[in-house]
Amino acid sequence: MSTKSAQHSLFEDAQGILIGTLLAALGITFFKSTGLLIGGTAGLAFLGQYASSYSFSDVFFVINLPFYYLSYRQLGLAFTLKTFISVFLLSIFVEYAPSFMQFEFLDPIYAAFIGGLLVGSGLLGLFRHQASLGGLTILAQYLAKQYGISIGKFQMAVDCVVLILAIFIVDWDAIALSIVGAISYNLILVINHKPGRYSAR
Repeated sequence: MSTKSAQHSLFEDAQGILIGTLLAALGITFFKSTGLLIGGTAGLAFLGQYASSYSFSDVFFVINLPFYYLSYRQLGLAFTLKTFISVFLLSIFVEYAPSFMQFEFLDPIYAAFIGGLLVGSGLLGLFRHQASLGGLTILAQYLAKQYGISIGKFQMAVDCVVLILAIFIVDWDAIALSIVGAISYNLILVINHKPGRYSAR
């Protein structure tokens, strides 16, 4: 028996995007505070930050710009606008997080595992409101929609590439713990995000 897809209200989308970006920003702050990396576009932004004088937020925002064309052409204007807002919010939240919290001690293993869960949960919430954190998550959404490719598995493959590139910038301990974080947040997506399972827009 077929049922009509639920429609998210503007308020539901707004709170979903706000909560999703806050969760992801907190997870990324855990990674940033312990010198770890994360996969995807955020991971590339970390590499850009570590290899240059630019901040994570600056690099993250700029890297995402070319992907908006793919988003608009393949996933629509609404998805693109929600994603742009999400990327903007995440950049702001990560940039100003130190103004609201300081870690006297943060265990890197805890940061990798819990940070990964936070990022994964944030991404899952954004996906369910037809948004993303831009960049490679736009491509992941497109591949899931067009070809049924698992977002979690695609992200895992991308993360492997990012972590291989990280060999030239960060030490092996950071890479090992970053792998823990990548597995942590991708498991959230692999287990919980299935094409067609959640159809509300």
